[in-house]
Amino acid sequence: MTSRRACLGMPFAAWAAEVPRPNVVFVLVDDLRWDELGCTGHPFAETPHADRLAKEGANFRNAFASTPLCSPSRAAFLTGAYSHANGVIDNVARDALSHRLVTWPRLLHESGYRTAFLGKWHMGNDDSPRPGFDRWVSFRGQGVYNDGELNIDGRREQSCGYITDVLTDHAVDFVTRSAGKPFCLYLAHKAIHPNTQQRDDGTRITPDQSNAPEAFIPAERHKSLYAGKTPPRRGNYLKLPQGKPALERNPPGITPLGPESATSDAAILARMRTMKAIDDSLGRILEALETRRVLDNTVVILTSDHGFFYGEHCLGPERRLAYEEAIRIPLLVRYPRRFRAGSAPKQFVLNIDVAPSILALASVTAPASIQGRPFWSQPHRKSVLIEYFSDSTYPRIHKMGYDAVRTERWKYIRYRDIQGANELYDLRNDPYELRNRLGEKGTPLPELERELDLLLNQTSGLPA
Repeated sequence: MTSRRACLGMPFAAWAAEVPRPNVVFVLVDDLRWDELGCTGHPFAETPHADRLAKEGANFRNAFASTPLCSPSRAAFLTGAYSHANGVIDNVARDALSHRLVTWPRLLHESGYRTAFLGKWHMGNDDSPRPGFDRWVSFRGQGVYNDGELNIDGRREQSCGYITDVLTDHAVDFVTRSAGKPFCLYLAHKAIHPNTQQRDDGTRITPDQSNAPEAFIPAERHKSLYAGKTPPRRGNYLKLPQGKPALERNPPGITPLGPESATSDAAILARMRTMKAIDDSLGRILEALETRRVLDNTVVILTSDHGFFYGEHCLGPERRLAYEEAIRIPLLVRYPRRFRAGSAPKQFVLNIDVAPSILALASVTAPASIQGRPFWSQPHRKSVLIEYFSDSTYPRIHKMGYDAVRTERWKYIRYRDIQGANELYDLRNDPYELRNRLGEKGTPLPELERELDLLLNQTSGLPA
C-alpha cells in the first residue's frame, strides 16, 4: 500500500516517516549516450539488466549533464552543485579540492550509512581514499581495462582480470557483507571510456588514437558481440557545421571536420561491447540484492557522466559542446516505494538532482550548498542550465566556454570566449540542430537571454 500511495502523490514527509531508510546503489558509466540502451530506443543493444530497471522503475526521458565533461559532471553528481559553484570546472587535476567536497555519500556516512566508493574518481590522478567512505577501491586517473593497480583502502594491490568484473566482485562483496545498517554503494566504471593510458599490450595511446576501435577493450566473452551489425545514425550525422561559427574555425594542426573526424562504426561497436560487461555487472548486483532480500528497499540508479558524438556535425571523439548528443544522459531509477514501475517521466532533471533526491529518500537534510532539487519536485523545471569552461585538451574546443539554456522547444548557446558565435535552435522543428536561428525574426531570443541570466544569477558563485 505504501508504494502505491507514494506513487500517487502522498506528501513526501508523511511517506518518508512510514518507510525504513533505503540502501543506495549508484552506478555511473563513462561516456554512455542517452540512446545506447535497449530501454532508451537502441535497436540491438543487449542491455537486459538496464532494461529491467526501466521496466520496474522510472526511465527519465529528459535528463541532462549540467557540464558535459568527465570531472565536472562527476563533481556535480556528488555535490548537487553546478561546476561554477563546486569549483571542479574542467579535467585539470583537482586532487586537493576533491578531498574537501561535501558529497552525498559523505553525508549518508555521517548519518549512519555504511558507504563504499568503487572505481573511477577522476578529479585528478590521486586515487587515495576520500572522506566519508568505509570502503575504497579506486585507481589512478582513467585506469586500464586489464590487470590494473588498485588503491584498496589506502593500500596498493595489483588486480588480475577485466576491470569491470574486478569492480563488480568488490561491489557484490560489499552488498553481501553490509548488514545491520543501511548501505550506500557508489560504483563508477572505467568503461566505456577509451584506454587512453595504454593499450592492453602496454603501448600508450595518444589523444588522436583514443577513438580507434582498439582503444575500447571488451571482456573476452564479448569480443564477437554485435558482429555484422551497423549502428544507427542520427539525422545530423556527417552534416558539416553551418551557421556554427565556433565549430567552423579550423585550428592549425588538426584534421578539418569531415567524414574522417567522425566516430567509425567499428569504434561504436567496440564501445558497445565494453558496455555489455557493465550490464552484466548490474545483473550481478541486482542478484546480490535479491539474495539478501533487500532489493525493494534499495534505490538503484544507472546513469552516465555525459554523452558522446558519433559523427553528428562531423564530431567525434568529443563531448563538451551543448548539442543534444553531449548533454543528454540516460537516467534509470528503480525504487518501488517511490517510482512507479514502467514510468517514463518527461520533466527536466539534471545530474545535480541526484544528491538532493537521495538525501531526501534517506531523511538526511541537504546542505545549503546543494543547488539541485529532488526528482519529484513541483513545479517541474521549465528550463535547464548547461555550462562549460574551456580547457586546452582538445584544440578544436579550446576557448569555447559557454552558458546555455534549454527549454522544451528552444536552445540558446552563448559563448564567453568567441564574439559573434552564439547559436539558437528550435528543437521542435529542428531536433538535429542544423539551422542556427540567431538573427531571425520571431524567435524568443530576448526571453531566452533573460532566462539564462536568471539561472546564472540564481546559482551565482565563484569557482573555489
